[in-house]
Amino acid sequence: MNYLLPQRLDRLAREYALGTMTGRPRRRFEKLLREAPQAARAVTAWQERFTVLAAGVPPLQPRDQVWDGLEKRLFAPAKSAEPAKGPLQWLWNLLSVRSLGGALAGVLLCVVVLRSQPGLIGMEPQSDKLPASYVGLLLDNAGKPAILANSRRQGTQLTVKVLQPVAVPPGKVAQLWAFPAGGKPFPVAVLPPLPEVKSSVTVALPDTSEKLFSNVGRLAISVSDGPARPGEEPPAEFALSGHCVKLW
Repeated sequence: MNYLLPQRLDRLAREYALGTMTGRPRRRFEKLLREAPQAARAVTAWQERFTVLAAGVPPLQPRDQVWDGLEKRLFAPAKSAEPAKGPLQWLWNLLSVRSLGGALAGVLLCVVVLRSQPGLIGMEPQSDKLPASYVGLLLDNAGKPAILANSRRQGTQLTVKVLQPVAVPPGKVAQLWAFPAGGKPFPVAVLPPLPEVKSSVTVALPDTSEKLFSNVGRLAISVSDGPARPGEEPPAEFALSGHCVKLW
């Protein structure tokens, strides 16, 4: 099998960079990386794309109530027993010190595990399988992530999450554009009024994501007087733009 065919190499590089390639296929591909510079370049390109996407996703933090509840359970004062008197007093003291040390070690271990894997107690989803989706991270002119857009592969809705304020003057509209590889850019949809930061809005798509974005490598948003018509040329400048990638 020729792993260096452009489409096949791009798919393998994406799976390797995403971490979904495992076992024997991963070992074969790592051997190819050592032998073929074009394979290494393909992986580097996908790693850069995923790095940009990850930069726009805020880390998931448990709510304060969760940590408060853990602290109350772990550090609640226990009823102290009266130490034994007499010749076995030294044994009581020794066991008490060791018990306290073991308890503290257990608490520290528990905190470390919960902070590193909060999914163990239901703080976050534990699914390892990502739904097949198209994802776009749009940056402003300063290179800062502003919009995170995603849609299921066969979906007809686009979820738009605002990462930082996007100014759309009154009387103007935010038009989403798609740039297919080797094709003519086309308008996708007009975005509704964008919500506040870290909130999301849903946009209806004119077709499934697979038909719209299967060959699209870049998305952009322009601010114009009205919706773009089919076949209309895109503007020279965009308020936001960024990569569009497949995640499956």
